[in-house]
Amino acid sequence: MKAYEMYGHLMRNMHGNIVGYDEVIEDMLICLSSGGHLLLEGVPGVAKTTLAKTFSDGIGLSFKRIQFTQDLLPSDITGHYFYNQKQQEFQFRKGPIHANIVLADEINRAPSKTQSALLEAMEERQVTVEGTTYELDEPFMVIATINPIEHEGVYNLPEAQLDRFMIKSKMDYLPQNMELDMLARKNDKWKDRSGMEPIKGLYQLLNKEVRTCHADENILTYIRDIIVESRKEENVMLGASPRAGELLLYASKAKAMLSGRSHVIPDDVKSMSRKVLPHRIMLNLDSELDGLSPSLVVDRILNRVPILRRPRPDPAKASGRA
Repeated sequence: MKAYEMYGHLMRNMHGNIVGYDEVIEDMLICLSSGGHLLLEGVPGVAKTTLAKTFSDGIGLSFKRIQFTQDLLPSDITGHYFYNQKQQEFQFRKGPIHANIVLADEINRAPSKTQSALLEAMEERQVTVEGTTYELDEPFMVIATINPIEHEGVYNLPEAQLDRFMIKSKMDYLPQNMELDMLARKNDKWKDRSGMEPIKGLYQLLNKEVRTCHADENILTYIRDIIVESRKEENVMLGASPRAGELLLYASKAKAMLSGRSHVIPDDVKSMSRKVLPHRIMLNLDSELDGLSPSLVVDRILNRVPILRRPRPDPAKASGRA
């Protein structure tokens, strides 16, 4: 069975417990299959936590949730040593970061010192506690949620941390017909998601197909040109980093794979550029007066950057035959 077929099976399973948000589920799969992390923005009550938990249940991966607060300590995330009186020795107690999928709920409520505890885990897939390094489980993905309407008691995420999230996805209110469907299911005693049968081996297959998905020189050049162009925009203070280009390539491969293709096309790059790049672009103060946003800047770049199509070499000429 191909990965996109198992993807369809997962979506059907999740639709038994989740109404809508197909695009967000796809973003989660893209991040998981290509080693990325997801930043999830949404107002309270749109089921961000429920969606993340149901997603991990559907794939059969371990799940932990961390509620970020102002008094949260780094050791509350990574774990800590404690003295075992029975065995007369210090032992390490793992923190909630030791799981396949970790939900960092309202990550911007904790100060930067605590948020930085995630940086090593997100980039290196390991944590260091009192000089000892512990490898994290494979796969490992952080889904961090932020509340866009609260501005008191929250901290801005540093640019270095934002750059480590492959995709920023948004969960808006459901359309009226879907919200009615959700209420009808609740009224009929909606079945518990714990009864959902996980799809075993999905992550391994996803990861394998993403690694073998092909991106030719035209695609690599197109991605390079988009990244470079983001640094030339008049209203941009900080453009996309080289890491952004790398993650855009991986995300485009995952998008192609979930579409049933073994090669990347320009539409994959365009689609993922709108998810990978906006949260990495910092605009200057004049941009607000001009009514610009990072998303509009990305659209403008995509409209301007041409898709180069280099001619393929003639095998006969390459071999020296006339």
